[in-house]
Parts: sequence; C-alpha cells; structure tokens
Amino acid sequence: MGAMKETLGFQTEVKQLLQLMIHSLYSNREIFLRELVSNASDACDKLRFEAIDRPGLLDGDADLAIRIEFDAQARTLSVIDNGIGLSRQEAIDNLGTIARSGTREFFASLSGDQAHDAGLIGQFGVGFYSSFIVADRVSVESRRAGLPAAEGVRWESDGSGEFSVEPLERAERGTRVTLHLRSKRADDDEGVDHGELLSGWRLRSIVRKYSDHISLPILMRKDDKADGEWETVNQASALWTRAKSEIEDEQYREFYRHLTGDTDTPITWTHNRVEGRTEYTQLLYVPTRAPYDLWDRQHRRGIRLYVRRVFIMDDAEQLMPVYLRFVKGVVDSADLPLNVSREILQESRDVRAIREGCTRRVLTMLEDLAENRADDYAGFWKEFGQVLKEGLGEDFGNQERLAKLLRFASTATAAGEQTVSLAQYVARMKPGQDKIFYVTAETEAAARSSPHLEVFRRKELEVLVLSDRVDEWMLSFLHEFDGKPLASVARGDLDLGALSDAEEKRRTEETAQAMAGLVGRIRTALGDRVKDVRVTDRLTDSPSCLVSNEGDISGTLQRMLKQAGQKAPERKPILEINPGHPLVRRMDAETGDLADWSRLLFDQAMLAEGAQLEDPSGFVRRLNEMLLAMASK
Repeated sequence: MGAMKETLGFQTEVKQLLQLMIHSLYSNREIFLRELVSNASDACDKLRFEAIDRPGLLDGDADLAIRIEFDAQARTLSVIDNGIGLSRQEAIDNLGTIARSGTREFFASLSGDQAHDAGLIGQFGVGFYSSFIVADRVSVESRRAGLPAAEGVRWESDGSGEFSVEPLERAERGTRVTLHLRSKRADDDEGVDHGELLSGWRLRSIVRKYSDHISLPILMRKDDKADGEWETVNQASALWTRAKSEIEDEQYREFYRHLTGDTDTPITWTHNRVEGRTEYTQLLYVPTRAPYDLWDRQHRRGIRLYVRRVFIMDDAEQLMPVYLRFVKGVVDSADLPLNVSREILQESRDVRAIREGCTRRVLTMLEDLAENRADDYAGFWKEFGQVLKEGLGEDFGNQERLAKLLRFASTATAAGEQTVSLAQYVARMKPGQDKIFYVTAETEAAARSSPHLEVFRRKELEVLVLSDRVDEWMLSFLHEFDGKPLASVARGDLDLGALSDAEEKRRTEETAQAMAGLVGRIRTALGDRVKDVRVTDRLTDSPSCLVSNEGDISGTLQRMLKQAGQKAPERKPILEINPGHPLVRRMDAETGDLADWSRLLFDQAMLAEGAQLEDPSGFVRRLNEMLLAMASK
C-alpha cells in the first residue's frame, strides 16, 4: 500500500445508482440509517464468525456494538461499529463497485413508486449508497481486524463520480461512516432540511422503527451530550430469542424487511422454539412475491443459520428442501458446533432433524393459510405453486400433505384461475366416476381447446387443466389421491367405467367394423408415423386426435424434453378418428388414393395437441390442392 492519496472512478452502475439516490428517493431519506445500521450489524456478525477459528481478531474486545453520533454544528452524522472492518482493497472493491449479479435486476425492478424503490436498496445489497440521499459527502474510516494500526484506510466521495482512498493510522478495528448532511435544497417545495436528522429524538425514533430487532446494542449519548454516557436505544436482543407474546406483528414484519430487503409484507410467518433431542428456534416467513431468481435451484439464500445467537452463514441450504427455497428466515441451533462447515451440515443428524422440523412447520403454515385464508393462499399459489409442485418428486415422506396443497385450473373454472384442490374435485365427482381426469398441454388455452375434452363436455365431467412446465414431471410421482387414480384424457385406453353409455359403445363397435376398410387404408398411408389407427367415440366436433397407450410418453412431455435440449424417447401415437365427422365420412366414400387425406387428418391432430409439424410447407401444399380440387367439383 502506498502512502499517497489515490482518486478512482466509480463503476458505471454505481454512478447510475448515485443519481437515483440523490434525485429520485429524496422523500424516503430515513432509510439510509436503516441500511448503515444493518451493514454495521453484518460487519459484527462476520467478525464473530471469523473469530471462531481466529480468536485473536477480537483483540481482547468481544463486546460488539453499534454507535451513532451527530454534531449539529458540523452537520455530521456518524455510524460506528467495532466489527470486521475493511482493508484498503476491500474499501475499493466494496464501496466503488457493485459486485452483485442482481444489479441489472435492481434497475429493471424500479417502478417509480418511491416506497417500493427504497426497499429494493436493501434487497439488492446496495444500502451503503443510500447515504447520498441525505449527504453531499461521505467519508469512511476503517481498519480490518487482524491488520496493524498503520493499515487503516480512509475512503471519501461526494457522489459525483469519483472517490478517494488514502492510508490512515487507526488504533481500533471496525468502521466509522460519517455523513456530511446536505443543506436545504432550493428545489425542495416542502422546505424540509436534513438538519432535522441532527436530533437525538429523531434518530432514536428511526432506530426503533427500523432496527429495534438488531441483536447488538445500538448506542447513543445520554441527553445527546458529547461527553454523556452511552445508552442502548434498541431492544438489543435477537427478535427470535424473545417470547412470542412480547413481539408485535409489526416487529415481525420489520424484521422480515431487515432480513430480506423486501418491502412487501410477508404473507405469513411462524415462530417456534423446538425442544427435545435437538433444540433450535425457527422464525420462518413466506414472502408475498416471488424473487427474480426463483427458478435458479442453485441460488438459495433464504435461511440464516445461527448457533447460540452467533451468526454462521446466510445461505444454509441444508436446512430447507429445494422445493421450499422461497422460504426466508432464521434458524438458531443450541446443539451445532460454532465451527460448523457446509460439509458438517450435510452429514449432521441434528441438521437432518432441523430440516425435517422446518419442512413440517412450513407445510403446517401453508395448510393453515389454505384453510383459513383462501384468497391469500390463491395469491401464494400464483407466485410459488410451480415450485411447490417439485416437492411431489423430492419429498416422498410429505407427498400426501403436498397433494392436498395443490391447486389447479379445471374445465369448471374460468381461464387463469388455479383454485381447484384435489379434495374439491373428488367431492364434485359424479356418481359412478372412479378417476380424476386431467389434460396437459404447453399452454392453458391449448389444454382447454384439446379435442380430448369433447366427450367430457358431452357428459359434463370436470377435467383438471394442467399447463405448467413442471406438471408432466409431477404426474410421474402423483398417481392417486384419496384412493382415486389420476387418468389422462389423452390415454388410448380411456375408460369411463360406470359413466360409459352401453348403447353408445355398441354403436361405436359396429361403426368400427363398418369402417375397418377405411381404417386399414389410413394405417397403410401413414405407415410408421403411427402405432395404430382406430375409430373412437371420444370426439364430437373434431375429425381426429392423437392418443398414447399407458406407459408411452405423452406428446406434451416429449416436446418439453426436446425444448430443454434433452433426449426424448421416440413416440408413435395412435390416431383416433371420429366416424361421425363429415371429413371422415367423405374419406370413407372416397375410392381413390387417401395418402393426402390421411396426412391431413394426422397433421390436424398434431396441430390440435400443440405440436410442430415436420413438414409445414407440405401440409399447406396438400391442403391447398385439396381445397382447389373440392372447389372445382
């Protein structure tokens, strides 16, 4: 490290962010203190964690705390901690750039709603820069724990695009962030001066509003005197360690905002102390909205792990199954060692017990939501339902509970409404119905217009409409519910059981015998494109459809696998034809070559199930030729 002062430029994203802070979020200025206190708390947590293996980092001072000072005459406000501190390079890296991959999503998420945008600051890890909402100059003095006093660093910037770093002799470890508050702005119609923040009463109210749950003491001078004794202005105890009867709902909500940076109110939460062979405390939240990275199964930053109130890690994925990766919260164990590693977490019996306990608690929370707050559960399902479905194939021990939590669209609901539970479907089944019928497709619109539904509409039978990408995979694990097997309407061996019409079935068999010649000609024309051709009674309006035998891959699943770049088994579908359709009757009367007619039937059936044709131009050519031939007659 050189002894000279060095001036460097901000990363481009930081420049954009500073302009946003200064010009767009002015009315939410008090959030800066929440963010600085949160950063100071994190710095102390990091020191505790590193000191587990290197006790010398504490320098004999294990009393971690956050202090807030202000000087009304100098118009300065400082937030001081004795946590891990920064080295010179860390100051450049952490305060001059945004190293987080979510930066673009941060800017993309801005809505113009100042309250919403202010919350995103914490969510995307850019809280330090909120200092420039109220300050025209910010200086940071710091020394990393373990470095000598001569290797302190001073970082300073006015937010205009550059910052300076220089060496600093600093005896104590930790960080002091000093804000030089802006004077009254000429364009501020409300006439609010940032000097309002230079008040002990005002600062205390902000701390209690946003940071009361911080487990470290937040200290200020008594009576705001420079030589006054320090006093604690927050509860100074981890919220999850307190009795539930002492905690108000707003305190739970504020802790959630602190934990996640999310400004939305969580949809529900649970707080419990578990005792027995394994002792731990859990405080778990279900968010209202899905994060932008929900579908990244490798990115799980939901659960913070503490051991006897000592912070260990903020992404303890071993404590929650992947399909519950949307859950946020804290787990504080009384049994795990302080030097626990990820490898130990993977092998620990205690961790498995905590994971199982947390999973059960979350499912109980969702069951209560579904039973007592149906509208809220519908909102939850819209955001997280597809992820929850993953659990059917990952958590066999809770498969029955998960099946009860599933919600679907059906032919009895309006488009876009996934509100039907399997229990509701079973309760509405017609007398004699012994199966739960479903239809799958890539989109809900395609599923609802499937020709396979025609017989079910005629008989007024409800069918579940499945169009989420995870549905076909889920169905390979969900075979029945309440003793009723799930059956695809696109299976070739469709059996309506007691709902079948004996007379209708007899007529279909007679028609099949009468059209045996036509069926044979179509089968010959299509060759190895199909496994079989046969007459069906499942169609009323469509001339044909494709079905698969039990055990064969469905067309929907085959297409999804191919779109995902995976190898899919070859599929030879069965072509079923509607003997009452004018096109089929015309073909039966045709004495000439049926090759083009047969291909037309097959291609129409392919299109009806959402597939892409192998030869679209050939389909158009054949269709045009047939139309012209018919028009000339």
